Amino acid sequence: MSRTIFAANWKMHHGPAAARELVRAVLSRTTPQEDRLLLFFPPAVSLTAVVEASRGRDDVAVGAQSIHWEPKGAFTGETSAGLAKDAGARWALVGHSERRHKFGETDAETGLKVAAALAAGLAPMLCVGETLAERQAGQMEAVVRRQLDAGVGELDASALSAVAIAYEPVWAIGTGVNATPEDAAAMHRAIRAWLRGRLGAAAPNPVLYGGSVSPGNAASLLAEREVDGVLVGGASLAAESWVAIVETACGVGGVG
Repeated sequence: MSRTIFAANWKMHHGPAAARELVRAVLSRTTPQEDRLLLFFPPAVSLTAVVEASRGRDDVAVGAQSIHWEPKGAFTGETSAGLAKDAGARWALVGHSERRHKFGETDAETGLKVAAALAAGLAPMLCVGETLAERQAGQMEAVVRRQLDAGVGELDASALSAVAIAYEPVWAIGTGVNATPEDAAAMHRAIRAWLRGRLGAAAPNPVLYGGSVSPGNAASLLAEREVDGVLVGGASLAAESWVAIVETACGVGGVG
């Protein structure tokens, strides 16, 4: 059974105590469902707290917001994929727009990070998306294809099948402006076409939408056949809004 993925990116919010409290609040208001996955990306310092708070829920997984591609070494402030897995992570977010545009993460580095995640046994979620200027210039599909080529284009079919993709238009991240369901579906079709070009018609990869997702628009986004889940920032920081997204959108997604 395919599962709709509800991914919460908490960015630089919620230390261990607050993270533990939020997870417990969310899980107390939701029941396990076979057709959905609740995926939390807390700050690195809170990863273990979230793992512990969600123990026993098979519908919940935890991921690292960022990883370094080297397995160990003199990289102060970084977290390797192996360290993240040791702390209880099962996923790794790669190439989020804030990592690309605020911290200078390159397309090539996303490829290294995806490979490192897979080598450590983590499921990578590669974020792709265009800026407003690139969209206005009609370059959105070319930009996303370039990011896919660099991030996962060198993987063999088995490894590529284990990667999730999150389409997050940069102009919609934290702005309150989101792509329309039709815009999102169009870009998801382009991503899925790229995947099918390498994996065939049965490409299993979930493709999520991220960008100012809220309780008011999650259901309409997930009603689009091409949208398999949502990657949510601000609205995932409080139990009330996060549960509202999960419950109002429940059952309308699924891998296309």
